[in-house]
Amino acid sequence: MADKSIGTQSLSLDGDKKKFSGKKFRIGIIGCGGICQTHMEAYSNIPQAEIVACCDILPERLERMKEKWGIEKGYLDWKDMLKKEKLDAVDVCTPNGVHCAPVVDACNMGLHAMVEKPMAMNPAECEKMIAAAKKNNVQLAVGFQYRYHPNTDFLIRTREKGILGDIMFVKCQALRRRGIPNWGVFGQKELQGGGPMIDIGVHILETAHYMMGEPKPVAASGNVWTYFGNKKSNVVCAWPNWDYKTYTVEDLAIGQIRFENGAILQIEASFVAFIEKEIMNFQVMGTKGGCSWMPPMVFEDRAGTMINYTPAYLPEPTWTSGFVSKLQNWINACTKGTPMTAPGTEGMAVQKMLDGIYRSAEVGHEVTID
Repeated sequence: MADKSIGTQSLSLDGDKKKFSGKKFRIGIIGCGGICQTHMEAYSNIPQAEIVACCDILPERLERMKEKWGIEKGYLDWKDMLKKEKLDAVDVCTPNGVHCAPVVDACNMGLHAMVEKPMAMNPAECEKMIAAAKKNNVQLAVGFQYRYHPNTDFLIRTREKGILGDIMFVKCQALRRRGIPNWGVFGQKELQGGGPMIDIGVHILETAHYMMGEPKPVAASGNVWTYFGNKKSNVVCAWPNWDYKTYTVEDLAIGQIRFENGAILQIEASFVAFIEKEIMNFQVMGTKGGCSWMPPMVFEDRAGTMINYTPAYLPEPTWTSGFVSKLQNWINACTKGTPMTAPGTEGMAVQKMLDGIYRSAEVGHEVTID
């Protein structure tokens, strides 16, 4: 259950104090598209959160946002919102290409920041965001909601108890049969940075890496293919009529990450894979046991017998509940100084892996991860 208390607490990246007055945590939303609506649903379950103002470049979307959620102040430019409103924090829900600038601007004004996944377009942007947060003694969080999934908690406890032994290999899959987004700018590389790898692959990649204990990545290899999304299609599917004329991202991406401890992670991500059904899962092979994330299962030998087992009970999450957990965790870190589950530094590590896969696809061989 979400902690509903709030008060004047200390917080910082380096131990200094940043105090807040009043009982509400005042947030400005930047970007009022689809994912923002899920954030707003989540905030409705967090009593200490107060959405003071919102910002979007489209006036009609801004008006819908204000009307639907009862927000009085709306801005077309986040710089105006930051100057005119008395905020504690911003929540950035823009396309990937517009993550870095508003976060840096907000941090430089002494505001905390939550940014949707992936953290940015590349590691250099992540570095700017982290530096701004550290310089101004504010908290920067990345929207990795699957870190709060009950299955993730279960597998982390399994690893920490030594049941898996040393993890040698992890296979990640984020595959849709037909799932090219027909809204937003998901098909435009210059605004998104990539296709399924950076959009849905990032989820399973970061969750698996988190479950592994976040070993240091040292090298990446990969390839990408575009064969479907840039062509008109009459295939009947749930999300038809995407904008194939502006589609410049990959349809399928395959990558491999090598870690400093010798472990290997492989990832497959696709909007349009010729497979039986959608898959969002990772599987782990260790020296003593293995596991899978969806469904949650553990595989080991016990009493001379090969055993597969599943939890008798885990809480059943909803789409919104993961967002409630990640936003509540961020707000608690900002107001109480409690640990943050997905800080910007970990967003940077994930971005380096994504960047390595894309760089390898460009040059045709394995690349190092700095």
